[in-house]
Amino acid sequence: MASPPQELTLIGLCDGELDPKRYQSSYLVNKVGGQPDWLPVISRQCPRCGRCGAPLAHVAQVYCPMEASPYHRNLHLFACPGAECSGRSEGWRVLRSQCLETEVAAARAASRPAPAQGASLSTTDWCDTADDWGMEEEEEGGGDDGWGGGVKKDTLVQQEAAAPEAEAEGPALSEVDVGSRLQDLSLGESHEDVPVFRPFFISVVEESDLCGEDEDLEHARELLREYERRGGAVAVGEPDGSEEKYEKTRARHGDTVFSRFMKKISLCPQQILRYGHGRKPLFISEPPSNMAQAVSACGSCGGSRTFEMQLMPALVSLLRRGGGGAEAELEFGTVLVYTCANSCWTSGSGSAVEEFCFVQADPDQQLFK
Repeated sequence: MASPPQELTLIGLCDGELDPKRYQSSYLVNKVGGQPDWLPVISRQCPRCGRCGAPLAHVAQVYCPMEASPYHRNLHLFACPGAECSGRSEGWRVLRSQCLETEVAAARAASRPAPAQGASLSTTDWCDTADDWGMEEEEEGGGDDGWGGGVKKDTLVQQEAAAPEAEAEGPALSEVDVGSRLQDLSLGESHEDVPVFRPFFISVVEESDLCGEDEDLEHARELLREYERRGGAVAVGEPDGSEEKYEKTRARHGDTVFSRFMKKISLCPQQILRYGHGRKPLFISEPPSNMAQAVSACGSCGGSRTFEMQLMPALVSLLRRGGGGAEAELEFGTVLVYTCANSCWTSGSGSAVEEFCFVQADPDQQLFK
């Protein structure tokens, strides 16, 4: 598939709860919360907060293979639920992992137990199935899907089409499903203190397709009216789109960046994620003057990093503990993710590569609640 136009931005939306009793998640699924689904050749990781050292909660998983690349590719975002940490960059980590389809096939073949020889099932036999993902049908052509902006897309379209069929069949958890869940357990390490957010599917639309949706526009107008009543500046675009003027010289928060942010998301204020590989990020407040220098070089190849995606304020209200536990909300404005411009990878590697997160606090969080 040809690369999407460079100006294309994809929008992620919450698309219903991911019930693990009905759907088996995999690395091909774009989702919020739940447990991370690692590629079968990647070792499981439990990252910790760079500020307080606490274990981090899994916030989002994005399947995003690069156009014309043979690799499956995932981004996993983690955050510290501590009140003083989630609004700071050091309280977040993003891990990038990749592998070839041949490696996936080899891992799947290796995980299949040998034909039964009349012996009873032992503990070793049980664990032999731990890496059998059971996703053969879903993964066919998986390398041709994902997110856009220089990345393959439409993965979510296929997932949404498959979901009703899965519901109709009413799949029950098999022994393989139970065995695969044991992958998230490691001997001698307790995960009891790691919060798990309720999982949701992420659906994706092109930002350009949002034009003309009356309901979204009315919601956007109400947000802008509310912001104006609070004393903020409202951005007004020129007819030719060449420049923007503002009704006030200074926005309520001291600059016009927040007004520009509000205007940009006005077609779809409920968006939880924006994806635009190689594009410019959408800042919610004035970024540091040395932002280019603040984004560190790739820790693997030493090359430069480029913007890839960001989490949006509307996601905050969705991040609650599952299982009827206490709420564990994070507080942030936007979380910007920068990744290696070359998406470097050592073939055969079993460890994810850490990329760069930059967090901005939300200057007016109540508008998104």
